[in-house]
Amino acid sequence: MKFKTSVIFGGGAFGTSMASVLANNFQRVILLVRSPEVYESLKKKRENIVYLPGFTLPANIVPALSWEEVDSLVIGDIELIVSGLPTSSIREYCDQNYDRLRKILEKGIPFVSLSKGMNAETLELADEIYYHHFLGFADNFCYLSGPSFAKEIVDKQITAVSIAGKSRANLEKVMAYMQTPYFKTLPCYDVKGVLLGGSLKNLLAIGGGIVEGLGFNHNTTAAMITYGINEMLRFGVVYNARPETFYGLSGMGDLILTVTGHFSRNKSFGIEISKGRKSEEIIKSQRTTVEGYKTTKAAYLIAEKYQIRARVTRILYGVLYENKDPLKEIHELMLVPSRFQNII
Repeated sequence: MKFKTSVIFGGGAFGTSMASVLANNFQRVILLVRSPEVYESLKKKRENIVYLPGFTLPANIVPALSWEEVDSLVIGDIELIVSGLPTSSIREYCDQNYDRLRKILEKGIPFVSLSKGMNAETLELADEIYYHHFLGFADNFCYLSGPSFAKEIVDKQITAVSIAGKSRANLEKVMAYMQTPYFKTLPCYDVKGVLLGGSLKNLLAIGGGIVEGLGFNHNTTAAMITYGINEMLRFGVVYNARPETFYGLSGMGDLILTVTGHFSRNKSFGIEISKGRKSEEIIKSQRTTVEGYKTTKAAYLIAEKYQIRARVTRILYGVLYENKDPLKEIHELMLVPSRFQNII
């Protein structure tokens, strides 16, 4: 092992899958979790039975329930921190653990965020939430996004993702920490573009699930993806993101995966919506986070604020938050007069 200790807080499916990647390069990967059930299953069975059942994890992944327990497990020095928190939990976690996280950042340790979403109340992306708390440490932060189902990562399927940040030195460190024969990170400086792509693809995946659940097929899915990319580009203009970022792994790549793949929680959520189930009912019935649900609200409010032409976003908001009929909304979209330009 080339490195000593890395710490991941947030023991969901994706956080756990990233622990399995880091286990290739670190002597010890500490997975800090909140659930005693997850903790016990990791400790006794080397398996996350709640969020990633059926996969035996490497022996050098060890669970912890508190930062004090993390301290007792560290080998050498902590060299990498990874946050697997959903976007809606970042602010509260930073408030509760401010002193601890600030001490880590003061040591210059790279901090990787895996969050793919927008805060529906403040309309913030992950970087804005972290910088609000840790303004002087922007260079520490990197943001990972791209086409990557957790189950396939743990299964060591070849995966490539984007990693965005402000510091070349920290990006290079993170790339070395995460490099394996099956997992590759491609660096860029367009933080907003990477975060927007990773967030907006979630709501579009819900749309893909609705389309599939209503019985539409490949033609409709292809149109959905095309509409989606163009809406991403329009949001990108507001955030000064680079257009080419949306044609890369964290934009088009992730969108294609989540709209067409079978492991997407957001797509599954959309399929359930197409059956007539209500959003809140579905959310309350499961433990996993459907980032696209709250991101739909945030994106809708941003589109209203900046007058972004975002028809799919507005349709999804109507279906998820105003109980509009999805089939009727799709048919009304088809009746919108066509425009003589390349962007739909």
